[in-house]
Amino acid sequence: MKKYFTLIALVLLFSLTSVTKNSNSFEDGWVNLLDNNLSKWDMYLSYKHQNGYSGKIPTDPNGNEIQPIGYNKNVNNMFTVIQENNEPVLKVAGEYYGCVFTKENFKNYRLKLKVKFGTKKWEPRTDKLMDAGVLYHSQGKAGVDYWRAWMLSQEFQIMEGHFGDYWNIANAAIDIRAYLPEGGMNAVADESQNFIPFGTHTENTGFCMRKMRAETPNNDWTEIELVCFEGKSLHIINGKVVMVLQNSRYFDGEKFQPLTEGKIQLQSEAGEVFYKDIKIKPINKMPAEFEKLF
Repeated sequence: MKKYFTLIALVLLFSLTSVTKNSNSFEDGWVNLLDNNLSKWDMYLSYKHQNGYSGKIPTDPNGNEIQPIGYNKNVNNMFTVIQENNEPVLKVAGEYYGCVFTKENFKNYRLKLKVKFGTKKWEPRTDKLMDAGVLYHSQGKAGVDYWRAWMLSQEFQIMEGHFGDYWNIANAAIDIRAYLPEGGMNAVADESQNFIPFGTHTENTGFCMRKMRAETPNNDWTEIELVCFEGKSLHIINGKVVMVLQNSRYFDGEKFQPLTEGKIQLQSEAGEVFYKDIKIKPINKMPAEFEKLF
């Protein structure tokens, strides 16, 4: 009888352990993207840009073009995983322009991560705001943008005072609910407004400011969420929607093509930045709480 009850106790313990492990590992469909080895990511580094950069390929003192560092060459430990409270944290040194990017393509998902800036800056941003970003629907080769560092994509900006802004990367375009820009004024996102186009081959620049400042004060960890479904997307800061976007696309030289899936890039942009709790969850429809925004 004693052996019988011991066996039951062991079965119950195993079952409880399995349930706890599964709930922590999968958390209602969320998949962890960050481990100690960056096993789900590749990387690309371009240049250590200098003040006065004009968008042209950098040259050496003899006028010869300098080649970018390229793929999966972690010069000066630009991308490292450190431990904070027994959790992996991705440290991006920022000295070189570039990115880590997912090995996998994603379409129709919710992405969450926490981010904060470090203290180090590099040229050409030593006298400018800390800057980075999450680039989504990333396709093609790296280095096709102005800074020769990233893939064609849409940018969810992470910048001091500008968490959630939009930039187009390379030939991307998108429509955003925003107040019309006027003169030298920037467009500002707001869900009460109509959708207007931004980016390549549109009447507006490739930049739109987020609705409001919602990041955590004093450079503490800020949670950002990106929701993407069939060309629609939401930029969310600490649970607050700061931008509503749709009709994601790119110009192929002759016409627009849909841009609704791809890799996820985390930028290195001349500033030290830290990322943690990076996780993604596939979705088969726009979440009900956001449908009314479109």
